[in-house]
Amino acid sequence: MIMMDGKAVAALHRAKIKKQVQSWVQSGQRAPGLAVVLVGEDPASQVYVRNKGRSCEEVGFASWIHALPKETTRESLKAILDELNRDSNVDGILVQLPLPKHLDPDEVSGWISPLKDADGLTVENTGLLWSGRPRVKPCTPWGVMSILDHYNIHLGGKEAVVVGRSHIVGKPMAYLLQEANATVTLCHSKTKDLVEHTRRADIVVVAAGQPRLLGREDFKAGSVVVDVGIHRDPSGSSTNKPGLCGDVRFSELNGWVYAATPVPGGVGPMTITMLLENTLHLYKLHMGLAKA
Repeated sequence: MIMMDGKAVAALHRAKIKKQVQSWVQSGQRAPGLAVVLVGEDPASQVYVRNKGRSCEEVGFASWIHALPKETTRESLKAILDELNRDSNVDGILVQLPLPKHLDPDEVSGWISPLKDADGLTVENTGLLWSGRPRVKPCTPWGVMSILDHYNIHLGGKEAVVVGRSHIVGKPMAYLLQEANATVTLCHSKTKDLVEHTRRADIVVVAAGQPRLLGREDFKAGSVVVDVGIHRDPSGSSTNKPGLCGDVRFSELNGWVYAATPVPGGVGPMTITMLLENTLHLYKLHMGLAKA
């Protein structure tokens, strides 16, 4: 079985980004800038935000982290986003999810300028994606596509199944696979006999949000399995890293599937890297280095 190493693929992407940024800065241009807004003290979110800051530093981006108390009002948050929208040094804006319950993530997303939407989740950028004219792409699905491309997983004519229909992962994942000429089935919590679908698929992307949901018997021999989930392991241990697991029982797959992503070290590193790629593209648009 090929273990599709997201950390290695991400490192290649970041090296290319860093080289481009160094070239522009040396020519007198400013560096690309990413602003991350964190509301509240969710431990996982704090880790993600720190990692995003380190990633920006690694490739030479300017970065700003706005850490706000969980009591932050919608008016205060909107004022901060309005200011970032106007800041000419900021190319990308990301509001870290989840938000405290009194803040509506759909409403907050609407306050971000589509020209600075580093996550690719505003209504305008979602519409452009589904119209076949993407300005930016949702980071996790794009990261999955980049891993498949790196490992020469050909999608044309293949049958693909996506488990999970979230706006952030499942739905755009199904769209990107379809655009790559796969025949796609989108499964969800109301799907009858889920494994009937996963067992016939050539490629399965699992974003169900349920730890260790699927294992060897749920996939076709020789298929490709991409695990988007990441959880505290309810059993208290994991093959890859103590305390973490995905939606798939990875240890059961060896010798059965053709290729699979581990958790951690699979899709996760690619999500942050594609955030950098989106910010880089928005920077190019702002600086006149790319066409809209």
